[in-house]
Amino acid sequence: MSGLLRVVRAGALTTVQDAGRTGWAHLGVPGAGALDGPSHRLANRLVGNDPAAAVLETTATGCAVRPDRPVVAVVGGAVCRVTVDGRPAAWGAPVRVAAGAVLEAGPALSGLRSYLAFAGGLEPEAVLGSRSADLLSGLGPPPLRDGDTLPLGEPAATGPALPAAAPWAAAPAAPGGLVLPVRLGPRHGWFTDAALRTLTTAAYRVSAESNRIGLRTEGPALERATGAATATGGELPSEGMVLGAIQVPPDGRPVVFLHDHPTTGGYPVVGVVPVHALAAAAQAVPGTPLRFVRA
Repeated sequence: MSGLLRVVRAGALTTVQDAGRTGWAHLGVPGAGALDGPSHRLANRLVGNDPAAAVLETTATGCAVRPDRPVVAVVGGAVCRVTVDGRPAAWGAPVRVAAGAVLEAGPALSGLRSYLAFAGGLEPEAVLGSRSADLLSGLGPPPLRDGDTLPLGEPAATGPALPAAAPWAAAPAAPGGLVLPVRLGPRHGWFTDAALRTLTTAAYRVSAESNRIGLRTEGPALERATGAATATGGELPSEGMVLGAIQVPPDGRPVVFLHDHPTTGGYPVVGVVPVHALAAAAQAVPGTPLRFVRA
């Protein structure tokens, strides 16, 4: 049966996310989707959903919701305290939530982003084939506010794909030191040899200015090579940007593009972080030590 999920406490930033809005970059539409893909997919598996189904992605402070019908839910991703009507419940395992009960994911204790999956998934209106909120373009449902409601989908008749006691496969603890592999290019020639050594040897930190668009860094600036500027006034003409691109703005501090990144840009891309490594970046809290290494 269908139902509604009411937002009791939206938290700092809670959005609806699924596997993303693929195939539209040529029209300037970012991919969006869950930043921590493995946590998103596993949470869905534990409640019997398709791995790509829409869930809630919280940031730092968690959220609280109330379904108007009984539902099986999982809170995974960043480790946090989970309660149902104030009573402790399991993190990372299916929990039965009665109609009218409040499921709360508390502030992250380890990591940054938690994922709340519900049997049947969330079913706000899809835009260009996805229910994901995109903070850059504004497509999809807006970030949640207290009192908002979301439609719940029909649970699968077969029930959860894994037993109720299934353990969480890999808790994405906020890394004490985030290490991101880098494949240099396409514009590494815009930087001095010393800058390229700095990129892969220096100590950086995750900036508090990071968001779903990009992971910003604090640390040494990367120096551009003499003659790298073009006749356009010092920057490249806009060119395509991919997920994981490391763009270097004029201040010289690398920015790793995440799921809501723009599809074009004019600042040079010194390298690219492979997509499989970005889930760890999604869970890195501000201040986390960061190193880039050659892939």
